Amino acid sequence: EVQLQASGGGLVHVGGSLRLSCAASGSIADAYAIGWFRQTPGKEREGVSCISVSDGTTYYEDSVKGRFTISRDNAKSTLYLQMNSLKPEDTAVYYCNLRNARNDYWGQGTLVTVSS
Repeated sequence: EVQLQASGGGLVHVGGSLRLSCAASGSIADAYAIGWFRQTPGKEREGVSCISVSDGTTYYEDSVKGRFTISRDNAKSTLYLQMNSLKPEDTAVYYCNLRNARNDYWGQGTLVTVSS
């Protein structure tokens, strides 16, 4: 089983920054991708950024390119999302995700609110 614990959300003004963290534990050795998704009320969950575990290739959704940076600390089994130049449209619940051959695993979500 995999457990994901996300943290770091909060209220920030437009142009501000936040860093989200996701601590992973359990059967994570065979993960092939880890990343962040976000969801707002009435909308589907969308991918924000992810990392290929095998080669470190990163992906960013177009609207966050140049503003968000995904990284990981393997020693701490922790995934990060550095979010800079935040905009009101970044307001959402952010979820970390781990994918292996068996399943998608989700953290509990952390709320990011960007006020104008």
